[in-house]
Amino acid sequence: MIIGIAKLIIFISASSNLKEKRMVLRSLKSKLRSNFNISIIELDDQDKWQKSTLAFATIGKEKTTVNSSISNIINYVEQNKDIQLLDYEMELI
Repeated sequence: MIIGIAKLIIFISASSNLKEKRMVLRSLKSKLRSNFNISIIELDDQDKWQKSTLAFATIGKEKTTVNSSISNIINYVEQNKDIQLLDYEMELI
């Protein structure tokens, strides 16, 4: 069993307050959960209205499958027009 963990730092340019940020994040997290079957949380920067740090985890039988899944999730986030991916880290356990 392989566990994949990733941390994403994102910038939400369209957000002008925390309420708008939460709305964008709630939508993004919901889409990621349903499309990729992952666990995801906002890890840091809860008090900043244009920046957020998200973390997610996924599990698979093979390293290549988990690595591919994480890459697909990162690509999905990069293609989202509401946010900009600033940085990410990933780890396989």
